[in-house]
Amino acid sequence: MPKLERVPEPDIDYVYGIFLLNRKHKLIRALRKRYQPMVHGHKTWGSSFLVMDYLTHTGVTKGTKTMELGCGWGSLSVFCADRFKGKVTAVDLDPAVFPYVEVFAEINDVKVKTMQADITKLKTEELGSFGLIVGSDICFWDSMVSPLYRMVNRALKGGAKRIVIADPGRPTFYEFCDKVAQRHRVQLQEWYAIEPERFEGEIVEITNK
Repeated sequence: MPKLERVPEPDIDYVYGIFLLNRKHKLIRALRKRYQPMVHGHKTWGSSFLVMDYLTHTGVTKGTKTMELGCGWGSLSVFCADRFKGKVTAVDLDPAVFPYVEVFAEINDVKVKTMQADITKLKTEELGSFGLIVGSDICFWDSMVSPLYRMVNRALKGGAKRIVIADPGRPTFYEFCDKVAQRHRVQLQEWYAIEPERFEGEIVEITNK
C-alpha cells in the first residue's frame, strides 16, 4: 500500500515527505528492548532535518547514488531514497542502529542498504563511487576533526561530487570546516528546518575547487 494512504498512528511524524517514528512509538519501544545503540544512535537528531530542508531547496539529480555517514536511525537515508530515487547506503559503526533503519525504510516503502564501518576509514574508491555524501551531527568530538577531514579528501579525490554535512554549530564543526576550506571549495551557511518543528544550525557543502 502506498505510504500516503495509510491511516496515521500516534507517535508518527510526517517530515519532508516521509514518516518517522518517535521514541514513544510502540515499534521503537519494542526495538529498544532488543537493540540498544551505542554513543548517540538513540533518536533522530535535528541536524538531519537541516539536511532534508537544504536538499529540498538546492535539489539533487534524480537517481543520484547517495551515502549517509553515521546514519543512526537512517532518517536522512530514507528521505534521500524517497525524494531522489537513487541507491542509498546508510553507514554506521554500530550495527544496533540498522534494525531502526530497516523499520523506517519499510514504513516508507523504500530500500536502503546498510553498511557497518568506521566512516573515517572508508576507502577512496568506495567513497568516490557516490555522487552525494551526507551527514549530520558527525563532528562532535575534537578527535574526529582530522579523520573527517582526511575522509573528505579521499572522497573528493575518488570522484564524489557533493558532500553536505549539518551541525548545530559546535566548535569542532567550525574547526573541521576551516580545515577543509584550505583545500576544497566550502559553502558554509546558517540554515533552519521547519519540520517537524523549527531547528536551527549550520550546513556546509563541500566540492572540489
